[in-house]
Amino acid sequence: MPVRQGGTKPGALRIATAWLGRAGAAVSRVAGQANAVIKPVLKRIGRPLQIVARYMPKGLYPRALVIVITPVVLLQSVIAYVFMERHWQLVTQRLSAAVSADIAMLIDVYESYPQDPDITTLSRIAAERLGMDVDIIPDSDLPAPGPRPFFSLLDNALSTELSQQVARPFWLDTVGRSSLIEIRIKLGKNVMRILTRRNSAYASNSHIFLLWMIGTSLILLTIAVLFLRNQIRPILKLADAAEAFGKGRDAEFRPRGAREVRRAGNAFIEMKRRVERSIGERTTMLNGVSHDLRTILTRFRLSLALMERTSEIEALEKDVDEMSRMLEDYLAFARGDAGEVPVETDIRGQLEELKADAERQGHQTALEVVGDPLVVVRPDAFRRLLTNLVSNAARYGDRIAIRATHDARYLIVTVDDDGPGIPPDQREEVFRPFFRLDEARNVDGGGTGLGLAIARDIARAHGGDIMLSEAPLGGLRATVRLPV
Repeated sequence: MPVRQGGTKPGALRIATAWLGRAGAAVSRVAGQANAVIKPVLKRIGRPLQIVARYMPKGLYPRALVIVITPVVLLQSVIAYVFMERHWQLVTQRLSAAVSADIAMLIDVYESYPQDPDITTLSRIAAERLGMDVDIIPDSDLPAPGPRPFFSLLDNALSTELSQQVARPFWLDTVGRSSLIEIRIKLGKNVMRILTRRNSAYASNSHIFLLWMIGTSLILLTIAVLFLRNQIRPILKLADAAEAFGKGRDAEFRPRGAREVRRAGNAFIEMKRRVERSIGERTTMLNGVSHDLRTILTRFRLSLALMERTSEIEALEKDVDEMSRMLEDYLAFARGDAGEVPVETDIRGQLEELKADAERQGHQTALEVVGDPLVVVRPDAFRRLLTNLVSNAARYGDRIAIRATHDARYLIVTVDDDGPGIPPDQREEVFRPFFRLDEARNVDGGGTGLGLAIARDIARAHGGDIMLSEAPLGGLRATVRLPV
């Protein structure tokens, strides 16, 4: 009978494959069920967390205060609860039990020894041994129950003990007299009135522990706040220095504070030095290139001046002039006027000069300045920015409106014209260097395509920006926003 070689291996493989398939299906079912259970839980947990995060402080200093204060408040709350639950209540209960036992003893003596009808001996024993004032009110009833105090720890404990140990109708007043407790017990037709000291049934000095706990916590929190403020101050100084550097200002900064903060401060100073060194090297290189190119252009001018005046020579002279102007634009864009120091500048004077220039060219120009006209900027660079915007408006419009607003946070300058404007989808493209519009409005018609690029570069060097939009006059509005 023939025997198939290796006949058991395919069968085992099929069994293992089937087992793995069933195991995978089971794992998938369990994962699906777990996912169905976990997702709603995560959603329920995520919503409260989002609400808490919305109302959490955003600054580092208040967040650090929350981190410091929250554990202290939770710890004090837990300690206060445990103290109230285990110590204060227990001590008050034991004292109330002792007072109730003394009252029960006085009632037993009063009922067991009738030979003392005027309770003279009983009153003397209660006053000398128990510190209580006892008397009997004949033919009387208990007064109507009075309002219970808001914090009724003593009332609850003493009422419970009197109910258990005296087991007679009673009336209790713990608020009528600040240092005494009045207790009345119904004994047949008579009423026994007991006056005892409040501290004999109540742990009255336990609140001193809470006062000490709260007082020391406030002192420690005050110290923590002061130290935390000193730790946060170097971070704020670093942020101010970085913001000033981003605005093109040179802020004095020295690293202080914790080791990590000093490390970040030193890294910022090193980065600032590298950026300034890179800008200085670029400016030096461009100055050299500018000098060499100007020398060549000067030779061209001299050579053309010595030649006979013809139409070809005049065309070459125009080309040389155009090359000189283009060279100045290129260098101004690449240099960015980084070597200029920001100073307090009267922008009203600069805008009035630009308004006069535009009116001399025949353009109807309106100017309005709102707020303080003194702003800390790089005066030459800022004048170049405004000149580019106003010249651009004058090139394509007949009417120009200039408005400058200086408030506590920003300097906003808008330049409007009534020209053809720029399509919305190309208002960002025109800021690209050497970009020109070929249709209704050529932003730098007859130029190099660097006017708006230079203006935005200067605005961003001051920490601001330039945006283009539609003007109320129907043309283009250029808005300069600089932080102050």
